Amino acid sequence: MKVAIEKQKDGTYIAYNVEGEGVIIGTGNSVSEAKDDYMNSVEEVRAICIADGDNLPDTVTAKPQFKFDLSSLFEYYSMLNVSAFAKFVGISSSLMRQYKQGNTYISEKQLEKIQAGIHRLGKEFSALTLV
Repeated sequence: MKVAIEKQKDGTYIAYNVEGEGVIIGTGNSVSEAKDDYMNSVEEVRAICIADGDNLPDTVTAKPQFKFDLSSLFEYYSMLNVSAFAKFVGISSSLMRQYKQGNTYISEKQLEKIQAGIHRLGKEFSALTLV
């Protein structure tokens, strides 16, 4: 179940499923709070369906796969340095900070470049051995 997490204009975060039957929402002042509230909402919907004798929709049975906008990504994974990561993927650090703040439109091409960089970093870390 794909669940989007996005920073809202007021600085809070929202998590909501982007597929499945019905929409379940969680909100919070941080990504963690929004994820927790989303999972709490899933449990509430599950309990209501069970109490009413209804079939459980896939929105409450499928494991959520969280998808982040850039603001949410850098808030949740705060150990990532925005400027250093921008250099790693070959994007201007000032532009990456604007993306993080949500002040600038991100083209599909730039989004793919950032996502490829995240995947490349993940592969490098998973192959890493400490001595």
